[in-house]
Amino acid sequence: MNLKELYIDFFISKGHKQIPSAPVVPENDPSVLFNTAGMQPLIPYLLGEHHPYGTRLCDYQKCIRTNDLDEVGDTTHHTFFEMLGNWSLGDYFKDESISWSFEFLTKVLKIDVNKLAVTVFKGNDLIPFDEVSYNKWLELGIKKEHIALTEDDNFWIAGSSGPCGPDTEIFYYRHSGTVPSSFDVNDNNWVEIWNNVFMQYYKDEAGNISELPKKNVDTGMGVERVTTILEGFDDNYLSSIWHDVIEVIEDVSHLPYKGNEKSMRIIADHIRTAVFIAADPAGIKPSNTDQGYILRRLIRRAIRHAKKLNIAIDSNWEELIAKQIITKYKKYYHELVDNEDDVLEVLKNEKNKFNKTLEKGLKEFSKIVSKNKEIDGLTAFHLYDTYGFPIELTIELANEQGLKVDEKGFLENFKKHQELSRSSSKAKFKGGLAGNSAIETRYHTATHLLNAALKEVVSKDIHQRGSNITVERMRFDFNCDHKLTEEEKEKVENLVNKWIDEALDVKCVEMTKEEALASGAECMFIDKYPDIVTVYEIGNVSKELCGGPHVKNTKEIGKFKIVKEEASSAGVRRIKAVIE
Repeated sequence: MNLKELYIDFFISKGHKQIPSAPVVPENDPSVLFNTAGMQPLIPYLLGEHHPYGTRLCDYQKCIRTNDLDEVGDTTHHTFFEMLGNWSLGDYFKDESISWSFEFLTKVLKIDVNKLAVTVFKGNDLIPFDEVSYNKWLELGIKKEHIALTEDDNFWIAGSSGPCGPDTEIFYYRHSGTVPSSFDVNDNNWVEIWNNVFMQYYKDEAGNISELPKKNVDTGMGVERVTTILEGFDDNYLSSIWHDVIEVIEDVSHLPYKGNEKSMRIIADHIRTAVFIAADPAGIKPSNTDQGYILRRLIRRAIRHAKKLNIAIDSNWEELIAKQIITKYKKYYHELVDNEDDVLEVLKNEKNKFNKTLEKGLKEFSKIVSKNKEIDGLTAFHLYDTYGFPIELTIELANEQGLKVDEKGFLENFKKHQELSRSSSKAKFKGGLAGNSAIETRYHTATHLLNAALKEVVSKDIHQRGSNITVERMRFDFNCDHKLTEEEKEKVENLVNKWIDEALDVKCVEMTKEEALASGAECMFIDKYPDIVTVYEIGNVSKELCGGPHVKNTKEIGKFKIVKEEASSAGVRRIKAVIE
């Protein structure tokens, strides 16, 4: 019995009902391209709507996240993953939730309690220390040295107002050596495996906190991460989730996994995600927009790495891998069987379409790099227009050769040949903020200044990788290959405050997506934006595609202060900051 089945059986024994996994393409939610977490399809019920299955629910949910797509190829990143979750909709609360989590880990999975540690909300001026959770963990046998108290990382709210509350995260010590006597949250050997969120309070627009009459529990545990840990691997792709898929890739390439890890991981991950997207009831097909664009990009990147392994592209290699994935998951997701023919057709058609020009394009690319130190915009567009190279592929190939690509020039040429679509009147991407309070608006505008300051102080190649804003602070993720020095942090902070003091006007302009990019505007996830976008300009400092909201002048922001800079993931750093 695997982890999913053990989990579901355990929570059914505790009075839960299993709910089916929602599709990977969200229903009635235009704000995102894919379901990204187990709780996402349950938001209406967590906000009070009655669920037909009752008040105790559990499931395993298909999730897709593409913000880390370029990170896939290392030992931990995936575009598709499964999330285990159990929920209480106004039923049980902290005592049962924590007790059952502990029981499942120590009795069912038989994890040594000494290898577990937890974080608990330490409290702030508005919400008290979560004493109930702290005492429950002590009662169950987690020693106090393995309990860490934090604030930002142990509080959940979706935006500026609404249901909110503390959470408690469970960590596992994956190192084979002696478990430390005390828990250090900054020690990477401690890996988070489970998060229990307690929706205990309501925060109104004025910032007032009140107890919710109906309290909810939302938990989440990643199948891939926990399976890898339990099986004693440091590489997710060596676990039982992946080893049979990797074996198929070894067979079709006639190469071992060792020494060819990156390409094999990318092929395994991208084909798996493509299978689930193509099998989804939404009927997604490869295209140049929205989910279809992601599907096309995944398949073409897998093909590119298949060629690197000298796989015979004209063979049915992608079908063999896809069938292995379908066989592996069909017990849990019937749409894989129902739509198997569609899945295989999508993969084959896209492979044939791309393969017709890929070989010629790669030869052309080799000629280009032998004569140039940089790929100009017209050349990049030629590779796209003649050989079907998406700009991402050209950039990826160029990076491997240590060359730069003139993306702005590419977009200018692309604009000349692109028939602009203005038919979309509804945004398919919202700014990522559930609330529009004044303080959140100030923080949101500050992220633009921080992004611009990092480019100026640290590297012009820095780009935003994500952000999270509450009324108390902002969190900003960005690509960077080193920990910022104290001098760099000071310069960034001073520069942001300089721009704030200069009282720069913030202007909003509406234009097509292609015009925005051609103008030099930056954005984080271009594929999620509609055809008509809003571009926010802050003086001559910053120009970004964004959904808002923003202040009208930087003087409204207040004093900016960096409180922490740390690693977020491989090649990604995180800054936490406040405004006063």
